[in-house]
Amino acid sequence: MKYKKFILTGIGLLIVGGLWYFLREESYAVEPIRVPVLHGDFEVSVYTSGELEAKNSENIVGPSRLRQVGVHSAQIAELIPEGTVVEAGDWVATLDRTDISNRILDRETELERLETSYIQTKLDTTMDLRNARNELINLQFNYEEAKITLEQSQYEPPATIRQAEINLEKAGRAYDQALHNYELRRQQAEARMQEITAQLNQLRRRYNDLLSVMEEFEIFAPMSGMVIYRRNWDGTRFGVGSQISAWDNTVATLPDFSVMMSRTYVNEIDISKVRINQPAEVVVDAFPELTFTGFVTEVANIGEQRPNQDARVFEVKIQINESDTIMRPAMTTKNTIITHVEEDVLYIPIEGIHANDTISYVYMDGGGRVSRKQVITGMRNDNQIIIREGLKKGDMIHLTVPPDADDIPLITL
Repeated sequence: MKYKKFILTGIGLLIVGGLWYFLREESYAVEPIRVPVLHGDFEVSVYTSGELEAKNSENIVGPSRLRQVGVHSAQIAELIPEGTVVEAGDWVATLDRTDISNRILDRETELERLETSYIQTKLDTTMDLRNARNELINLQFNYEEAKITLEQSQYEPPATIRQAEINLEKAGRAYDQALHNYELRRQQAEARMQEITAQLNQLRRRYNDLLSVMEEFEIFAPMSGMVIYRRNWDGTRFGVGSQISAWDNTVATLPDFSVMMSRTYVNEIDISKVRINQPAEVVVDAFPELTFTGFVTEVANIGEQRPNQDARVFEVKIQINESDTIMRPAMTTKNTIITHVEEDVLYIPIEGIHANDTISYVYMDGGGRVSRKQVITGMRNDNQIIIREGLKKGDMIHLTVPPDADDIPLITL
């Protein structure tokens, strides 16, 4: 029984010891994070993401006379894959011919009808003028007969002579009137023929224009280069099924890779800092180990609402100084626009600054202990802040708050 009691007591002690070991609260010492006060040039930057594009490019365009033939838009039926390298004259795209083919058929029908009308008008005019000429010949014969009758009535009674004179005068007037009417009818016939001829020529020109424009529905490269699809206003790419309009007939572009740019959009909060010719750094996301330099070339004056963004943004273009074969249009970039540089200043990480009411201070190592010292701050960027007064180069400051921070007295300037 005694042994059994000892065994149970030992087991109980082991259980209690185990529970104490696993459930006890461990105290961890907080290791302070310290950094030195740095001295040098302090940069204030705006960070944005962007997309590469060529500064100069040649547009691959569709038919330029769509409006002239009454076609307002055309759909892309076939399109060469983006990124294809083409030579001048190579096929790039084909537009859907359904609409323009229907218009050509309509013009053919109108042309046949008008040509028939032209022939009918020409025949009617010919017959009308022939009848008028025959009438003139008959009237001329009547005049000559009346003249002969008058000559033969010289020895007739005065009444007979007078009647012959009247008949001659009437025949002459009828002939003169018919001659005048013939001239008017001839002019009318010419006017009718000119009118229908003008209509026919105009319709033929429209028909020929349609045929000529339809030939341009096969689109070829104007020069050698890499085909890059055109972008819509919302950033989506053109492709099969997209529409080109009579006002903007660009299908794709052939960029010049010698000078590249990054098109980016800056938030309305930061746009006031951005100016033309400010230096910038550009990193292509596909090659993060490479950094390119550049400068701001364009800053939009009017903001816009981009898809999936709540705030208004302003378009900014950055021209890249270097040229590299790895850069291709539509590659995404990370851009750093350096908006301001303060030379020969002291600065520390923002995490090292603390505030109490209107006083800013830091926790600083000094004399083997931590002190709380007031500082005067200046400009800041996303990670660091300038120290105007209170510290000197090389001072070690704490980024973490000491455990006894409330007991550390404040050293004011």
